[in-house]
Amino acid sequence: MVQVVICITFRSLVKADFYGHLMDRANVAAQLYLEADEISADSLSHVRERYLQPLPQEVIRLYDDRNAASFIKDKDQFWPGSVINAVRRKKQMEFARGNRQTVGIYYNDNQGNFVILASAVDAAGSARIRDLVEIMAILLISVTAGLFMISRWFAQKTLEPLDKVISQMGTVRAGNLSLRVDEGRGKDEITTLAHNFNRLLEHLENAFELQQTFVVNASHELRTPITTIIGEIEIALSKLRAAPEYEEVLQSVLGDAERLNETITSLLELANVDMYYTQPALKPVAIDELIWELNDYWAEKAGKNLFNVNVLHLPADPEKLQVPANKALLTIALNNIIGNAFKFSGNKPVRCDLYADEKCIIIKITDTGIGIAADEVGEIFASFYRGSNVGGYNGNGIGLYVTGKIIKLFNGLINVESTAGRGTTVIIQFNP
Repeated sequence: MVQVVICITFRSLVKADFYGHLMDRANVAAQLYLEADEISADSLSHVRERYLQPLPQEVIRLYDDRNAASFIKDKDQFWPGSVINAVRRKKQMEFARGNRQTVGIYYNDNQGNFVILASAVDAAGSARIRDLVEIMAILLISVTAGLFMISRWFAQKTLEPLDKVISQMGTVRAGNLSLRVDEGRGKDEITTLAHNFNRLLEHLENAFELQQTFVVNASHELRTPITTIIGEIEIALSKLRAAPEYEEVLQSVLGDAERLNETITSLLELANVDMYYTQPALKPVAIDELIWELNDYWAEKAGKNLFNVNVLHLPADPEKLQVPANKALLTIALNNIIGNAFKFSGNKPVRCDLYADEKCIIIKITDTGIGIAADEVGEIFASFYRGSNVGGYNGNGIGLYVTGKIIKLFNGLINVESTAGRGTTVIIQFNP
């Protein structure tokens, strides 16, 4: 478009310049033929041809009041009377027919009133316009080709990270959900896409792990106590026994039934977590309100003054205490930690510290129980893992595994500080 405008503008300037040259020729002709009265017409023609370089196909005519050619012979009457009269009316006129340009002036002289017409073909101007069009065409083709190559190169470089991400996505299968695509170090849309895809993989991996944990735990933890109960009852029924023996069998069955009940409760909790985990309905959860609800729950379950809440600091804006989460899942996670604190401390008091400011929310749950060995702290969030010092306590190694998954799901951080024989502190941090 710019090149078209340039060509049109250049053509107009060339045309206007040539009209200027023709007007100069007409004025020179007026001076030569009308002002130089004592010079003969033949001499004037000789002077004009000698000192004025002729233009291509140049024609100059002077017409008197009768529209007859004067000074310069015109056998064929180059311009008709209508054109001569038009110049006489307008006093000055410019027009073009084909590639020939013409100017006409009305000149008043003591010899009479004359119309002077000068016409020629601007061959040089036409050649310059053709050259300009050719140059513009070559430039357009060159620039277009250059822009195409540069654009293609930039597109390849721009899409190279996306192609890399797509290639890495293509390697993900159900059996290797632990893979992650390279997010790079940029802050563009491709990085955001890779980050969101990695979060999706993380959710899928966690969901698969929860399902696998449920299946493995259900097949193992349910079968063992049921088999034990059946065996004990069959032995008891194999012959008549004394009342103390039956009582002993019933006590054993009761213990197995309690362990079975605890396992079923854990499995139902795990199934509940699995359901919420795959479709987490995130809503603002007020952490301070949730902590006080847990305080009421454990005061009733464990006893008054055993679960002690200490509010260390709260922000002025209540919204800073809200975390986008699923309240049911968050309740399960905190209850698992508090339940372990009571279980492994022999139902001794448990302290919960709440600190919140404009940037973060920190929850610390501390007990004075048996603690965790230093080399085992990093393993406690693995599925089915139980510490070396918990042999006398009921459990199946699911609770903290589920807790870690839930806290991570809501973009929280969970850490454990513990000393064997002195107690444990679980630290949960959210940065809403």
